[in-house]
Amino acid sequence: MPAAASTVAARKRFGPATTVLVGYGAVVGSGFALLSLPIAKVGPGGAAVLDALFTSISAVSVTGLTTVGTAEHWTLFGQAVILLLVQTGGLGIMTLASLIGLAVARRLSLGSKLSTSAETQGVGLADIRRFITGAIVVSLSVEAIGAVVLTVWFATASGYPPATAAWYGLFHAVSAFNNAGFTILPRGLVPFVGDPVVCLVLSALVLIGSLGFPVLDELRRYPRTPLRWSMNTRLVLWGTAVLTVVGMVFITAVEWARAGTFGPLDWPTKLLAGFFAAAQTRSGGFTTVDIGGFDGASLIVIDVLMFIGGGPAGTAGGIKITTFGVLFFILIAEMRGRAAVNVFGKRLSRAVHRQAITVSLVAVGVIIGSTIALALLSDEPVDRLAFEAVSAFATAGLSTGITAYLPPAAQALLLLLMFAGRLGPILLASALAVRTRPLTYEFPKERPIIG
Repeated sequence: MPAAASTVAARKRFGPATTVLVGYGAVVGSGFALLSLPIAKVGPGGAAVLDALFTSISAVSVTGLTTVGTAEHWTLFGQAVILLLVQTGGLGIMTLASLIGLAVARRLSLGSKLSTSAETQGVGLADIRRFITGAIVVSLSVEAIGAVVLTVWFATASGYPPATAAWYGLFHAVSAFNNAGFTILPRGLVPFVGDPVVCLVLSALVLIGSLGFPVLDELRRYPRTPLRWSMNTRLVLWGTAVLTVVGMVFITAVEWARAGTFGPLDWPTKLLAGFFAAAQTRSGGFTTVDIGGFDGASLIVIDVLMFIGGGPAGTAGGIKITTFGVLFFILIAEMRGRAAVNVFGKRLSRAVHRQAITVSLVAVGVIIGSTIALALLSDEPVDRLAFEAVSAFATAGLSTGITAYLPPAAQALLLLLMFAGRLGPILLASALAVRTRPLTYEFPKERPIIG
């Protein structure tokens, strides 16, 4: 085979999907190696293989599930590695790789543009350069503002030394914006359940990060002209607002008098805790109240909200609000007997219908299969196992507290779910969008009986 033909064939095999997988795998491997070093772990010796690998994947996939306490188990070096992995995973390996290529080569190759398109979804090739720069600037700016506010508050209201307050502020700002849910506070966020500054700042960072970079970019360009916002932006903004309010109202109402959760709190703190819990279901992962003490109804609602997740091409996980929105409007159109599905004055193509249904059904299948497997591997209640499975796949990081006590095989399954949850919806949606094959023939039509 000629050299040129061999190079073309290699490029086809090593396409955008493979590049994304290799990139994430390389970062996970690097994080695993660094966290395995004795300097990364408190006490003598290095971290256990499963703990280091689980933490690395959880950080890169910006999930937040852990098998060991982040504050107690890892040294300052280990926490810094986790923070770097969270930042890298949040922005996306291909986004960072393309940005480095911009700085070095001053231009992007077609392969780099396609690789970045697989990660950012829905951004045109001509817009990649501006998109990458805008995403980096917006991300670092929001994180910096959050870090300053948290640092000042930790130093003044909580009494931490300036250096400690700065580290806590930076770590939690990056963790929140990237929807990672890692905390290095000695007692976690439970002592801050009634602290409006900490709760509202972290919630704001989580919600902003969950909107997705295309939405943030559009809001930055057209802040006062909502008529110019795309369908994607409108779906994400409306979906985020509705899901957060519905989640807050339901969780607060169910947990209001529950002794193990909101019961001992005064009513303003109950409202704050309810809002904080609802905001974290976008994929944030922070908790100010023990999730394990929640009523089963609350856990089911949180499962649904985590499964939906946040906006596309952002730091949140799940099937994405846009996917859920498309399914919702398909349902409305079918109930009204309409042939076309219209959203905000625009008509959805049939291809979008199929993509949304495919992504959702695949996600449901993965979660059901994983829950069954976890039930076979562990004696924990099925509702708790389902919660961990949804949280891992949706990269939400919320936990009922059983992850650290699951058998190694079950933890390994959650590990795979986190990796698949971060990359799966991205790669599946990209593959569905790219591999459209027009048919030159059609079969005769026939309808089965539905219902």
